Formats: sequence, structure tokens, C-alpha cells
Amino acid sequence: MAATQNHDYHLVDPDPWPLIGAISAGALFGGLVMWMHDNPYGKFIAALGMLGVLVTMASWWANTIREAHTGHHTPVVQLHLRYGMIMFIASEVMFFLAWFWAFFDASLFPSTAETVGGVWPPEGTRVLDPFGFPLLNTMILLCSGTTVTWAHHSLIHGNRDGLKLGLLLTILLGIVFTAIQAYEYASAPFAFRQSEGGNIYGSTFFMATGFHGFHVIVGTIFLTVCLLRAHKGHFTPRQHFGFEAAAWYWHFVDVVWLFLFVSIYVWGGWGAQTH
Repeated sequence: MAATQNHDYHLVDPDPWPLIGAISAGALFGGLVMWMHDNPYGKFIAALGMLGVLVTMASWWANTIREAHTGHHTPVVQLHLRYGMIMFIASEVMFFLAWFWAFFDASLFPSTAETVGGVWPPEGTRVLDPFGFPLLNTMILLCSGTTVTWAHHSLIHGNRDGLKLGLLLTILLGIVFTAIQAYEYASAPFAFRQSEGGNIYGSTFFMATGFHGFHVIVGTIFLTVCLLRAHKGHFTPRQHFGFEAAAWYWHFVDVVWLFLFVSIYVWGGWGAQTH
């Protein structure tokens, strides 16, 4: 019969969310550009676009969860979902590579402009002590990597309490990391904008570490959703891609921070006066 399915793939039903998501993302990007060019309507368009993106994310992923619960996520579908997550993380690696490139280009070949002086860090720049809060945040993220791994192993071995506790500890560590980074930004001895006394050091520092901080917030939300799903009885030892994707993402965030800590905090500020 024509309606008989003789394969393991899931052919999704027609869904409006890809189109709504594309329009919302376009509005978000366009609104931000308008806002940066002092257009009075930019922030409203950006806010509307962000709302559309958030609604799309919640609705689309809710549909995906329902598909999993109705048996559509066969082993083949789960494998391809993993391939998709791997490709997403690979694209994130390229994203951060751009910020590392900008930092190393500026630090290895410092400009002779007056604000830089041909040295790195630029003349007169005071940097953050890498063995203060940055080292503490490094230990926090490393600990969070162990707690999320503990949660994963607990799930595989059917220990629901261990799964929930491991997730909760990871979320709390992520929140502490974000709070420390916010305090670090507020007390930083250098600025982001040149108009505020900043230079290329501050620009590359805040862009690289700031986007990482954003990823930590996203990962914390990701894990919080997993914790809520765990309390609802979702995830089994054989089918838990949603949690696995969150764990992969968190480990990626950990690894990026290690590179940031060594490259920007330790090597990038070597020899400069610390704050």
C-alpha cells in the first residue's frame, strides 16, 4: 500500500516553524543592524524578532520531543540527530576560531598606532590577574564537566536520582561561573570601546570571552530544560538524545574556556601590570 512505511526514517509532517523561524531570525538581525545605526525602530524590530525566535525554538523542539515519545526516533533517526549536533558544534568551533584569529592577529603583530605602541598588551593596559577569578572559573567549569558526566552515567545505569542531582549541580556551577564573569567584567581595568579609553586588547578580550559567556548561559538553559524533562520522567538509558546533545554542548563550552584561559588570560596578558 502507498501509506506503508518500509524504512526507518521519519518523514516529518508539514510544519510552519521553519518559515516562521527564518522570518524571525531575519527580523532579529535586521533590527540589530538598524539599532546599531541609531534607527529608532531598530530595537523594537529586534525585540519582535527575538520573541519569534524563542517561540519557534520552544514550539519546534516540543514537536521533536513529541515525535520521540510516539516512536518516530528510530536508531537511524537518532544517529542522524547526533550527526546534526556534531555539525552544529563544528560550526561553533569555526565561530570561535574567528575570535581567536582576531586576538592572535592583534597580539602577534601589534600595531604601531599610538593606542597600541607596537607592543602587546598595548602600552598602559592593565590586565586581569589570570590566577584570580579566571582560574577559579576554570576550576568551576572543569568541575561542571565532571558533574554532567556523572549525570550521564547515572542515566545510562538507570539511576534517576543521580541524573537529577548531577544536572542540578552542573546548572548551579554554570550560574556561579556567569555571576563571577559578570563581576569580572564590571571591575575590568580596561574598556571595550575606544571612546571609553579602550583599545584592541579590550575589544578582542570582551568579544571572545563575552561570546563564550553567552554560550555558558545557553548551555545552562539547555541543561535546565533537561532537568525539568528528567523530573517529568523523560529520557531512558537507550533513548536520551536531548540530554546527550546538552552534555556535548557543555563539554564544548568547557574546552573553549580552557583555550581562552591559556591564550587570552595567561599568555595574552603576560608581562603586563595586573589589576
